[in-house]
Order: sequence, then structure tokens, then C-alpha cells
Amino acid sequence: MPKARTEDAAELERITRTLRRDIVIATSAAASGHPSTSLSMVEVVSILFFGGVLRYDPKDPHNRERDRFILSKGHGAPGLYAVLAEAGYFPADDLTTLRRLGSPLEGHPNMCRLPGVEASTGSLGQGLSVGIGHALGASIDELDYRVYVMVGDGESEQGQIWEAAMYAGNHSLDNLTLIIDRNGYQQTDSVKNIQSLDPLDKKLEAFGWAVRDIDGHSLDEVRAAFEWAQSITGSPQAIIANTVKGKGVSLLESDPAKWHGKPVPEEDKDRALEEIGA
Repeated sequence: MPKARTEDAAELERITRTLRRDIVIATSAAASGHPSTSLSMVEVVSILFFGGVLRYDPKDPHNRERDRFILSKGHGAPGLYAVLAEAGYFPADDLTTLRRLGSPLEGHPNMCRLPGVEASTGSLGQGLSVGIGHALGASIDELDYRVYVMVGDGESEQGQIWEAAMYAGNHSLDNLTLIIDRNGYQQTDSVKNIQSLDPLDKKLEAFGWAVRDIDGHSLDEVRAAFEWAQSITGSPQAIIANTVKGKGVSLLESDPAKWHGKPVPEEDKDRALEEIGA
């Protein structure tokens, strides 16, 4: 299956700006949604879909040999929808139907309604377990696809995440890569204040994972991390992507807890788009 690999740094930067623009426009049109947690994941999904990582074909979205990307932090759906539209799964104009009655672009991803969505997520903590099922399926079916799962750091306080982490490490699922979007916040406060995950890298290593810590907004570091993950044999890989919630929009960055689950107000939208460079 094909891999979209964009070597031109300027083109990748354009893609990140486009995704951020579409996230802001879609959530503002809906007057609802979670732009801040979507904005923090942009560089990671840009490299996944356009940096030569994922094998996928929008014209054949259920091909058995495709790689899988599962967004466990399902409230980041606007970010997933933006990258799927950019990849050609559906027209970008549809993004402004986010959360409208009848639209397949629901508030959380629904795999039964939108091609390219690999798992219906939103109940936090479940995506890694789903990813393990896909990873095991590859072995059973003797296929060489890889599975990538993105979780949030607030979500990583869930017990099911750690049960899944233990299982994946014990069973050496080296076709499974976990991406932790570590933007530091959950719904009401910082992760550190509610339930610190530190030392996150050591905990994952203790469960049998290979771990790499990166700047999640550096396209070069993100690409290098995925190349590293694909080189690992005998253990699952975890990429801890340190990010900023609301990245690119100063209003959202200024108070992440305040702006969780809130779109950019209409009167601030033009300024936000100007900051993004869209």
C-alpha cells in the first residue's frame, strides 16, 4: 500500500497550518468541540499521514494490509477529521458540518459512519486495548501492518491504560506504537496537580516498552521518533510527545484548563487564524 511521504519541510509546515486552520474553523462553526486538545496533536498526525509513516489508501479504507491509527483521546476528533480531510477521505468543505445533526463528523469519532476512523472512541482509556486487538490480529492473519495509538496524558491516569501497557509489554507486541500527547492538562486542571504520571518513561520501561521522549511540535523530532519506532523489535514502543495544549492560538494557550472543550469565540477567530498563519 502507498505511503504519503512529504520531504519538503515547507510543505509539511503548510499542512500543519492547514490542519490548525481547519480545527479552529470547524469548532467555531459548531460553537462546540475541543480545539485545544486537537491543536496539540497536529505535528504528530501530520508526520503520521504525510511523513511516510502510515500505509493507507482513502479509496480503499478497509484494505486489510493498511496501517492503523487509533485516536484514543476521542475528544480530539476535530484534529482527526482535519487530517483525514487533508488525506482525501472526504471533502474538506464537510469539516464545517462538525457536530451537526446527521453529519458523520460526530463530536467523537464513529467508525461506523466515517471512513478512516479505526475505532469509536471517547470513553477515555480504551483505545490502547483496541490497538492491542489490532496488533494481535496482524499476527494471527500473518499480515505486517503496524498499529499506532494516540492517548492523552490525562487519559493515561486510567487503569485500563496500564493493564493494556502490561499486556503489550508481556507479549512483545513490536508492531504497536503508543503516542502520548503530553500537553500537561486534562478537563479541569493540570495533570501534575490531579495525578502526576512521573516518571512516565521509567514506568513504561518497567512494563517492557521501548521509550523515546520528544518535542511533539518539532516535525524533525516526530519523524525521527517514528523511524526509531519502526526499527525496534521485540517490544512495543512509546513516544512521549511533549506538547502545548491549544498550540498556535495564544488565547487557548493562555489558560488551558479554562478553554478545555470550548471553541475560539467568533470575535477572536480572525486573530486566531492570523496567529496560525492560515
